[in-house]
Amino acid sequence: MQTQINHFLATLDRSQNTVNTYRYGLQRFVLIVGEDAPLTTETYEVFLAAIKDFSPSTKQIWRSAVLGLYTFCKAGDLTEMKGITKHYTRKQGKRVVNFNRDAVKQVIEYCSRLSGDLLALRDRAFVLTLADTGLRISEACALKRGDIDWQESRAIIIGKGNKQAVIRFSNRSIQAMREYHIACASIEPATRIPLKSQPVFARHDIRASKKIKPISASGMWTAIKGDPKQGIKGRIEEAGVDRELVRVHDFRHYFVTMTYLAKGNLKLSQELARHNSIDTTSRYAHFSGEADIAYDEIFNKKK
Repeated sequence: MQTQINHFLATLDRSQNTVNTYRYGLQRFVLIVGEDAPLTTETYEVFLAAIKDFSPSTKQIWRSAVLGLYTFCKAGDLTEMKGITKHYTRKQGKRVVNFNRDAVKQVIEYCSRLSGDLLALRDRAFVLTLADTGLRISEACALKRGDIDWQESRAIIIGKGNKQAVIRFSNRSIQAMREYHIACASIEPATRIPLKSQPVFARHDIRASKKIKPISASGMWTAIKGDPKQGIKGRIEEAGVDRELVRVHDFRHYFVTMTYLAKGNLKLSQELARHNSIDTTSRYAHFSGEADIAYDEIFNKKK
């Protein structure tokens, strides 16, 4: 097969970058199907199935390379291959949101009781902020103190898609942040960083020393989830929860679910979650329990 690939690439009237990209895609093709595999429709389908989890752009360029090879070699049934390509490139439907709500709730309840040093106060404020605002972890880490209207308990942020949005804070998250910031006053009392420009959530590791430095999303998530390789035990494990049961986006899932359960209003939940489409918010509708109640009334005769 390698000889056929070399002849095909030699005929391409494309830029060198494109040729190199095609060559790499065809190398992956050979690795997947085997050097001696025939150029048949079945072989092509094996290849598509193997790369289904790659990014759309990667799959597209690799498909183009392989289809070009098939065309050059006059192999396979192009009509069948077109149908197979359509099957493997169709958009997947929206899936319902699935996360361990009890595990997330247990972590939130544990963190709401944290007290003592700066790390504990920061992590308490951070988890309560995630749970009660629906902020993504990167958005929370990017917050500056001046972004928050402390009297109105809200902030205007630039979120996903470079869009401006209003974020509302609960009383307990505001209180937790206030207590954390009071404790932070001793970090760098002579700092030249204006108060409004200081991060809402800061680093407190050895490398940060006694400086006010913002914490990254990965650093904050390590504090919450932990890292066994570095010997770091996170708040999730401290709460008595298996660290694999809670993912980085689950606090946002929790927020959207709770808003929908409280009001049963998808449009309101969409606004609070800042979803572009109500179709995204509708993925949470199965949490309402109305279908469960109706099912019991029909089949289990529960009134």
